[in-house]
Amino acid sequence: MAGMEEIEVVVAHSERATLRVGDVFLKIDVDQTRTDVEVRAMALAPIPTPQVLWRKPPVLALAALPGTALGNLGEPSPAAPAAWAAAGAAVRTLHDAPLPPWPGRRLDEIASRLHDECAWLVTNGVLPKDVVTRNRQVAEAALRPWKPVFMHGDLQITHVFVEDDEITGVIDWSEAAQGDAMYDLAVLTLGHEEHLNDLVTGYGTHVDLDVIRGWWSWRSLVAARWLIENGFDPSLPGCEFDVLRARM
Repeated sequence: MAGMEEIEVVVAHSERATLRVGDVFLKIDVDQTRTDVEVRAMALAPIPTPQVLWRKPPVLALAALPGTALGNLGEPSPAAPAAWAAAGAAVRTLHDAPLPPWPGRRLDEIASRLHDECAWLVTNGVLPKDVVTRNRQVAEAALRPWKPVFMHGDLQITHVFVEDDEITGVIDWSEAAQGDAMYDLAVLTLGHEEHLNDLVTGYGTHVDLDVIRGWWSWRSLVAARWLIENGFDPSLPGCEFDVLRARM
């Protein structure tokens, strides 16, 4: 009918769905502990986040952010170097904030997941064994002790919004926890290595490039099975499998 808002399905799979109706996002999650983390993290984060409009489990309603996403995986980012630098500064502000009161994943859990997912990729012939083996070696650089920071935990390029080269907000905080600063920087630049220098300029302190490369490989290896099983394609140009092949 004329004048009514259309419903846009932003993302949908067996665990979660996000719908947009006008300027409102409706997030539906079968696991309310993730929503608990998201709401708590946004309240604690010292950078812009979406406004919580209401919550009626399993639905969380959030106000839309101004601006547009920094980019999309598999596509060139339309954002200027200044916008990437602004993103780096925002991430640094988050990492300098007091730790959230809940822990993140343990190093042994992260290493175990890498082992299991690499075995699955090889056993099922999803990727050539040499690609998996090489990237597992690269990923080992990330598997070292770190000083924990307030980590977003899923800082994909689509989760950072910009307008006029300024950060207007960061979305999707359900993976926030204490964790490794380099992981956030790696996830944000996954598939967009050409913008790493701009991001680091804004971040404003030394980063370990070998660790970031290690997290690129780790993230791409461990995400593949979930993506495939939930209807996403990591073999698309510029996506996870290309990231893995780039390490060869």
